[in-house]
Amino acid sequence: MTRDGPGGRGRRRGSRFPAGGRRRRATGRPGRYLVFFKPFDVLAQFTDASGRATLADFIDVPGVYPVGRLDRDSEGLLLLTDDGRLAHRLTDPRFEHPKTYLAQVERLPGPEALEVLRRGVELSDGRTRPAEIEVLAGPPSLPDRPVPIRFRKNVPTAWLRLVLREGRNRQVRRMTAAVGHPTLRLVRVGVGPILLGDLAPGAWRDLTPDERHALLLRDHDG
Repeated sequence: MTRDGPGGRGRRRGSRFPAGGRRRRATGRPGRYLVFFKPFDVLAQFTDASGRATLADFIDVPGVYPVGRLDRDSEGLLLLTDDGRLAHRLTDPRFEHPKTYLAQVERLPGPEALEVLRRGVELSDGRTRPAEIEVLAGPPSLPDRPVPIRFRKNVPTAWLRLVLREGRNRQVRRMTAAVGHPTLRLVRVGVGPILLGDLAPGAWRDLTPDERHALLLRDHDG
């Protein structure tokens, strides 16, 4: 079942959902595993004292919380669950769960820049792990949204597909900036075996039985 954002906003700001807390699901109660297309300019948390848009404007399922982070100015796949053990495994860098992103960057990166991205980029918090990098032949099929202010019409852009196995703060943006190709738009389209698919921005759905099996099996094998 898919729930559209505008029609399924549920509890609003100030709800009883935790902002950063992590509830463990009660023993014997079936867990909830959700996929959400986080829109641009929405915080990946359920409350905000400043009144900015949060997950509570779109998701009305009690007890779930986001697995990992997705920055306010990034979009795409966000998993939510009440399964604390699974959430820990998915966010622990030791298990190297892959996360797939589509990034629109300024100018077409050359072979040298792409090789640096693949082998590891020296950032202020250390060298990144090796990553899978692919230059897309054209723009991917994504929902339109206004381009950022820093977008310059006279500067060509390119789309990259990146698969990372770690989750540092603003990692993709820092990596592409370090090789001279700032990220203009960033969309996460996969976490492990779970894909964003054709989910619309602001909509969410429960994982299918096959998706749950694949995710839990990977967690067990990891």
